[in-house]
Amino acid sequence: METAQRFQPFHFSAEECAIQRRKGGVTVEFRDGEIMELKVEARNVEMRQGWQDRIENEKEKLLRHYPDVLHLRVTIEATGHVENDFKVKLVAGVPGDTVVVTRSAENVRAALTESFDVLTLNLKEMQRKKRTVKKQSAEAGGDSTGMIKKLSPVESYGFIVTPDDREIYFHKNALKNVAMDTLRKGDSVLFGESTGDKGPQASWVRLAE
Repeated sequence: METAQRFQPFHFSAEECAIQRRKGGVTVEFRDGEIMELKVEARNVEMRQGWQDRIENEKEKLLRHYPDVLHLRVTIEATGHVENDFKVKLVAGVPGDTVVVTRSAENVRAALTESFDVLTLNLKEMQRKKRTVKKQSAEAGGDSTGMIKKLSPVESYGFIVTPDDREIYFHKNALKNVAMDTLRKGDSVLFGESTGDKGPQASWVRLAE
């Protein structure tokens, strides 16, 4: 029968978080007043202190370089096929995306280290692509790129989400060569950004080629 040890995410105070750490159920990480959810799960195997220590060390290194990680789930599973056969899975949530890494190994701590290394490389590549998009937009004359996130045709407005996960308001009067009722969520667009009464907004919007 499959068994699992789960550490579910809760919102603790700093004092309560310390208590949970002593109990071995680390669930959240406090930094700059924000909370990063950390969920650790052992399936078909008892969680070992050495594994938890390795997860904690690797998590700290990850957050030093990528503090925008919103949540992290670590699963260690004994496959049961042969003795000392484990699968390690990391699922990291970042603004606008999710990164998944899976590794199989006989040594769980080594697999954890390798998995976090691969996760770090994937996050680095995501950042590189975002910088490239922003650079291309700047070279194109200041135009910005984004994707339609929300549409309210009745109210005649919508929102664009940018590669760096900012939301930009636009009114139907800003649309160029496209009608409000023909736009769809997920459409790629180019737009010019300005500052309105309620924050950033698009002065013009058109569909990307």
